[in-house]
Order: sequence, then C-alpha cells, then structure tokens
Amino acid sequence: MKILHTSDWHVGRTFHGRDLLKEQESVLGGLADTVSDERVDVVVVSGDLFDRAVPNAEAVAVCSRVLKRIRHAGAQIVVTPGNHDSAARLGFLGAFAEAGGLHLRTRIAELAEPVLLADDHGPVAVYGIPFLEPETARHALGVPDAKGHGGVLTEAMRRVREDLAARPGARSVVLAHAFVTGGEPCESERTIAVGGVQDVSGSVFAGVDYAALGHLHGQQTLADHLRYSGSPVVYSFSEARHTKQVWLVELGPEGLAGVERRALPVPRELSALTGALDDLLLRPEHDAVVDHFLSVTLTDRVRPLDALRRLQARFPHAVHVEWRPEGGRAGELRFAERVRGRTDEEVACCFLEDVRGDRPGDRELLLLREAFAAAAREED
Repeated sequence: MKILHTSDWHVGRTFHGRDLLKEQESVLGGLADTVSDERVDVVVVSGDLFDRAVPNAEAVAVCSRVLKRIRHAGAQIVVTPGNHDSAARLGFLGAFAEAGGLHLRTRIAELAEPVLLADDHGPVAVYGIPFLEPETARHALGVPDAKGHGGVLTEAMRRVREDLAARPGARSVVLAHAFVTGGEPCESERTIAVGGVQDVSGSVFAGVDYAALGHLHGQQTLADHLRYSGSPVVYSFSEARHTKQVWLVELGPEGLAGVERRALPVPRELSALTGALDDLLLRPEHDAVVDHFLSVTLTDRVRPLDALRRLQARFPHAVHVEWRPEGGRAGELRFAERVRGRTDEEVACCFLEDVRGDRPGDRELLLLREAFAAAAREED
C-alpha cells in the first residue's frame, strides 16, 4: 500500500498580508498528479487543513476543489484536525463524506476507531488522533491527572495499541498533530504549549508501523517510522531554506517497507536583500529577485520614509522591511523631529502607509478627521 503523507496545508493563510490561495491551490492540487503517477492508495493530512477555526468561503472552496481532485485521482483521503482547525466544524457531515472516500477523524472518543483499508497483503488500520488540547482531552479521555500533551497522547496511543492488538495481522498508520521531542520548529508555527509542557517523547508512538506527524513546517525524520511531512507552502522567511516535499510511504506485507521524498513545486521563491534604499532600487543585479517574495534590510544612516511603497515600485512582492543602519542607530530621527511641522492627519496617514503599504482612502480619511475633531472637543 502506498501512502502520501502531508500536513499543515493552512488553506486560507496569508504571507505578510498577501493572499496565498492561488499558490496553495496550485501546489495542493498538484498532489493529485502524484497520486496518479505513483498509484497512491491513501493521502493523509495530519492536521491544520485550514489556517483558521472558521475559514472564509474562498478557503473552503479551494480546499474542496483540492480534495475532489485527489479523490478523483484514485486515492482515499484521511484527515485529522490540528490546533488551527475546529474539530467540530471539520467533522461536520463526516459520516456522509466517508461514503465518498474522505475520512474525517475529528472526535476524541473515536480516535481508536481506525479507517480500515486493505491491499493484497491484508488489512491496514489508519488511526487519526485529532489535536489534543490537554485541559479538554484529559477529561474526555478519562485521565484527569495527565500532564501536558505527552500525558494525553500517551493515553490516546494506549487506546490505539489496545485496538490494534485485537486486529492480528493488521498493519498500522497513526496521524497525530504534536511537537515531538527532537523536532526543529520555525517561526510560522503557532505554539501549542500549555503550562510550558508541549513536548512529546517519540517513544509514545512505539508499536505502530508508521506515525505521520503534523505541526512542524519543516520536513523531518525523527525515526524511520516517525516523520514530519512539513507544510507544502512556505509561510515565513524562516522557511526560506526549506525544500517543500511530501513523504511517499510504502507498507509491505510485514509493515513499513520504505519512505521516499517527493518534491513539491515552488509557486514563488523567497529572497532577502540588504543595502541602502537607492542602491536596491537602481542596481541591475537585483533584477533576478523582482518576482520573489522579499524581506529587505535597509542600511541607510537615516531611516527612509515610505520605504515599503518605494521598494514595491520595483519589487512588487516586497512584503517585509526593517531598518538596521550601518554603524548603529545614531542616524535615527527621534519621533519629535520626524513629526515636526506635520498635522495630526499627516502623521496618521504616514503611519498607516508605512504599516500597510498604501495610503488611507477617502472614507478612512473622513473617519480620521472625525476622530481628531472629537479628540479636540474633549480637550476643550
């Protein structure tokens, strides 16, 4: 049996305010081609299908189209929620979806009830453990003294192994969304620490043929049978060196037979530039990164005004700017000097443009003027 291990789709997520739905649909929809080319039997998504508990309509539509393409390519799909998902919403109509080959394993009470599949070598039990928020899960699992994620996942896996023991000859796959000790985090992951206890020992997942982990956005191998697939799309500049891939897992008659990487396309590359603003705007060697998402560090002695807007005239996908003047911050204008001679409206508009990259519209200007007028009346 061939299994494609993915996780952390985060459909609906933005990148420094930029919509990524087009890029997400392109990359995730391409998984259907891998399913077809590799004759994949099952695609698993180990949490964080969406980026928000209540995704918007556009994100839901993209996710629906992607899942439909994968299913039409011939694979069964097993999904379990992560800490970004709403388990209750994701599991809505789950019983009906299962009839069409989409298996949503979202309920704590049912985590030891596997999706049962089969190949020429017999049955394969796929268990989906939804993200377990410790305070809620320890009561739902009947272990009120369990500590942190390790405690509740230990009980969850005990139940999985107990069910598996009653299925002689069955091979097993577990989906889980957790921070396993030894994994390397990056900036784009939301912490799942509760009371400072977020780590889970890899030994918790002993006794199964393959544990498909989600939560960390870099692809990682903690043991042959214990791996993170990573996110399919880059979600922070800390991931600039990641090679986005998925795991192609093969189960043989005796269990895990092999795991291989399959690279994913890069819809838009990430780059970083450092230098004085005028040099960055004029030097021809920077033409190579015009279409990249850019993080820019400015080294001007005096902080340039409207830096992001000016950069975006040449680099339309510049999304992050910071100022680190050469020789320290001696050349920085103090706030009083920067705003001297400006009206309240000019200061507010400059702030909004610096933060958002565009000037306020007419309606926003009207609201600002009303707010300043109200403040003036209060002072009087």
